[in-house]
Amino acid sequence: MSLATLTKPWAATSYGFLDASAKRELRRKMLKAVAVPGCQMPYASREVPMARGWGTGGLQVTLTLVNPGSVIKVIDQGADDGVNAASIRRFVSSVSGAAQTWDTLDASIIQSRHRIPEEILRENQVLVLQVPDPEPLRDVESNISIARQMHADADYGKLWLTLYEQIVRKGRIMQGASYPALVNGRHVITPSPIPRWDVPKLHMSKHLTILSAGREKRIFAVPPFTRVEPLVFSDRPYLVEDHAGLTCQRSGLSGFFMNELPMDGGGSRFEVSDSNLGIKAIRRTEGEPDGIGDTWYRNGEYSA
Repeated sequence: MSLATLTKPWAATSYGFLDASAKRELRRKMLKAVAVPGCQMPYASREVPMARGWGTGGLQVTLTLVNPGSVIKVIDQGADDGVNAASIRRFVSSVSGAAQTWDTLDASIIQSRHRIPEEILRENQVLVLQVPDPEPLRDVESNISIARQMHADADYGKLWLTLYEQIVRKGRIMQGASYPALVNGRHVITPSPIPRWDVPKLHMSKHLTILSAGREKRIFAVPPFTRVEPLVFSDRPYLVEDHAGLTCQRSGLSGFFMNELPMDGGGSRFEVSDSNLGIKAIRRTEGEPDGIGDTWYRNGEYSA
């Protein structure tokens, strides 16, 4: 036996990297996820050229949906120029021929880690969210079989108890990212590690949102015009992060979600988390056309 007998002749990979069987399964699971909003669907997560935990679930969905006419935008915590975002965007484009963009308004598929863009998405856009942990009951029920039964029975009492304990002990709900939300009045989801600021953007939105966890092999969806209601008590309204009074020191924008950047000497400065929105605002101050679309928030108040 020689090494030559163990190798295969060179052949081009399947379009979009994933083989036809993998894409077929993912499409079926996405259709099921859309048909039952918020319900987790298991799938055979395939190997892709990146480590699990770095967006493999979102990448598989994007590779399944992409076509040569697609326009791809990838962001990592709001930034288009992060190493992970740039690598995924270039990879998807190289295996599909799809165009790349930083502009939310130009994109047809937006893959994101930790954020939803500040500009309102349209009906013909798809938002793909990378999800590290899709199970909202994991902190209150470690046995996954029991957690599945709790979802089947719509038994979310332990989640409500957790929120109540936070109010009793801290005076307010301390849950930040991955705030549990009820989808279509039935299934509770953890909407990726997006901040509380972004959860209202899923409610009755015009776009389709697909959430995929490659490491956990789970996929679920929020279809267009679907109710997404954060778990709150009637006398404790849902509050987003208090960023309304902060101003981006680069673009001058205010009323949007900000990143806090520590400075030497103990101070801090703030920059708008949606980096492309900041770029558009800078262009506007320089007299160039900015192309800023309608935004979910105005002056820190939800307006969509």
